[in-house]
Amino acid sequence: MSNLITGNDLDQTAVILASASKVRQELLINAGLPLTAALPAAIDESDVKDSLKQEGATALQVAETLAELKARKISISNPDCFVIGADQMLNCNGIWFDKPEDMDHAAAHLKALSGKTHTLECSVCVVKNGQRVWHHNETASLSMRQLDDTFIQSYLAAIGEDALYSVGAYQLEGLGAQLFNRIQGDYFTILGLSLLPLLTFLRHNRILP
Repeated sequence: MSNLITGNDLDQTAVILASASKVRQELLINAGLPLTAALPAAIDESDVKDSLKQEGATALQVAETLAELKARKISISNPDCFVIGADQMLNCNGIWFDKPEDMDHAAAHLKALSGKTHTLECSVCVVKNGQRVWHHNETASLSMRQLDDTFIQSYLAAIGEDALYSVGAYQLEGLGAQLFNRIQGDYFTILGLSLLPLLTFLRHNRILP
């Protein structure tokens, strides 16, 4: 991503991703979006999740709130730019999973999800001049096959610390495909960005041809 600007020297037609996620950057760039910058938003996600959960919010509502907060945060210092915010929540029987902190945590996640069906709640929004101009929510359902400890350890050894960058400790675009029996939902949503609806919005606004 060396062609991306990471500072504030942006023109008024810039499209900014409010995230440091390499996967989301690659999805947008590979789809032909003239992404000008990828700027991580300093949001206390844990505090937001805890507060919303106490209020009875669903995992999808949390994802939508976080996606918008990220985009608004970047939009404040980059007026007139289209800022894309996205977030994803993993929900398994009412338990919300975050990205694993270390490899032991990743192994624990896979063991907890083994043999169960969970959902990925994904939200993407676009903010301009501090105001949300578009958003889209989508849910995918994933059924993980029964995994034994030997497989989990060999899998994590193979993908290494990449497991720490994905909620649920899997990467569907690679060896993570071996974890599942069945998947229902959009592939891009599972990767963390509902790409096709976003591209439609960008075309309607002549950001894409």
